[in-house]
Amino acid sequence: MASILIKSATIVNENKQFVADLLVKDGFIERIDPSINVNADKVINAEGLHLLPGLIDDQVHFREPGLTHKGDIHSESRAAVAGGITSFMEMPNTVPNTLTQELLQEKYDIAARNSLANYSFYMGASNDNLDEVLCTDTANVCGIKVFMGSSTGNMLVDNPDTLEHLFAQAPMLIATHCEDEATIRSNLNHYKQLLGENIPVRLHPKIRSEEACYLSSSMAVALAKKHNTRLHILHISTEKETHLFDNTTPLKDKRVTAEACIHHLWFSDKDYETKGNLIKWNPAIKTEHDRDGILKAVLDGHIDVIATDHAPHTIEEKAQPYLQAPSGGPLVQHALPALLEMYHQGKITLEQIAEKAVHNVATCFQVEKRGYIREGYWADLVLVSLNNPWTVNKNNILYKCQWSPFEGTTFQSQIAHTIVSGNLAWSDGKFTTDVAGRRMSFER
Repeated sequence: MASILIKSATIVNENKQFVADLLVKDGFIERIDPSINVNADKVINAEGLHLLPGLIDDQVHFREPGLTHKGDIHSESRAAVAGGITSFMEMPNTVPNTLTQELLQEKYDIAARNSLANYSFYMGASNDNLDEVLCTDTANVCGIKVFMGSSTGNMLVDNPDTLEHLFAQAPMLIATHCEDEATIRSNLNHYKQLLGENIPVRLHPKIRSEEACYLSSSMAVALAKKHNTRLHILHISTEKETHLFDNTTPLKDKRVTAEACIHHLWFSDKDYETKGNLIKWNPAIKTEHDRDGILKAVLDGHIDVIATDHAPHTIEEKAQPYLQAPSGGPLVQHALPALLEMYHQGKITLEQIAEKAVHNVATCFQVEKRGYIREGYWADLVLVSLNNPWTVNKNNILYKCQWSPFEGTTFQSQIAHTIVSGNLAWSDGKFTTDVAGRRMSFER
């Protein structure tokens, strides 16, 4: 494995910025010092560049196995690395659903061959696989995923007894998608009676409403408090939900944590007019009040981490009428550029980006030796050029689906280099290695 010497980088790490050199050797950060003068296989002049820990995305859908016309582990992990995401945690609503230990292992085997980024996969829960869930290896699997709202796939867990047993017995973190299915069905029937099948996408946040989200999230929090479960609620989409969470307990001691996603921090319901189904996600993108409230909660500690919920579909699928168009969209390549754009807009600091998109994810999931720029830690690093504008277009989109809700957007910042487990994987607009990422482990 080649050694890498990064010279004169402005390091952003653990709420500080400072200029230093950094030496990568045998996959790890060997030394951080104001000046390092040693021979290395690769020297990167990082003067004027900012060095952040590589992002850890705790929620992606890479579509393999079974849905590889939309994306696969190879294609989407490459897009992630080009976007400065060095590690991902992938969801179980593939085909077949990841509901057995055997199917879970098959996904790890694919990633070991094909993933450019570091990886972990959630074990899926259903109404009838509790025994399989309880066999999950806590040291080598990121968490258990529970759909408390059907979303995509066929994994709705709506049996109260099942939920009680899951929350009481889960040996590790439970990550939940929270939307109340009965409320959604009632809202959908209401609009079908009014409009038939011609429902416009702008009504998506009325159908998958604030009430649906809050009912489900509050139930999950109540279950977690009852059983002292380690609960992580994904993709908070309403300001109201942010008040369910604590911002006084130190993160390492929290039993209930929450995630915000890029699309809920960037778009609002006003964007349905121009973006249409391209920003149809579950939970729905809602009002400007919700968007601003979610950002406030990220900054004040009620929400702990930022992720993507990357969930690609083909453009042909998205072009269908609202009721037929699937929910979700691709985001991993553009998440960090979007956050850096928010930095330029004065909405978030570089230190907060590192904290919420990397440090806190590592802490929440107890990731072993990743998520921080520290000597002895894996070298998962991203060098960014803050003032190097570029515009998203079809020629530079790397997702297999070949579209982005950010198409036409000009970002001020570019990803200059990405290092994954000590390998220089992306440099100056090109992939520089096919060396696979590594399986993440967890200190539990």
